[in-house]
Amino acid sequence: MRGLVLALMLLVTPAWAVQPDEILSDPVLEQRARNLSKGLRCLVCRNESIDESNASLARDLRILLRERLVAGDSDTQAVGYIVDRYGEYVLLNPPATGSTWLLWGAGPLMLLLAGGASLLYVRGRAHAKTPDQTPLSAEEQTRLDKILNG
Repeated sequence: MRGLVLALMLLVTPAWAVQPDEILSDPVLEQRARNLSKGLRCLVCRNESIDESNASLARDLRILLRERLVAGDSDTQAVGYIVDRYGEYVLLNPPATGSTWLLWGAGPLMLLLAGGASLLYVRGRAHAKTPDQTPLSAEEQTRLDKILNG
């Protein structure tokens, strides 16, 4: 019974990939490192933070981040150092500035364009002229009956 409860608790809690040899001895610095690493993307796993990823590159980034904090960098300086080396893509939530404006605006812009195209299509269908429905001539009806009935 205890084993089942433990297994369920492990499933509910987040699984961190931080190895014991990476953890800093100063709990304040370690907490800062954890908070910062939650906002950095694993470049291998794509939508996983480096705190959650088991990839070796994520481990390297966690160690690099901790080295910068131990060296005395502020949170902004430590993250800035990593962004300078790996680009803004390393941020899980990049700021809406510079080159990321296109990324932030592309979704709403595409939604507006699709809505406008749909509206034009529906309005065009509503105002479209229906073709004249003249009945078939006797000759055409005979020919159609011959084709359908073999």
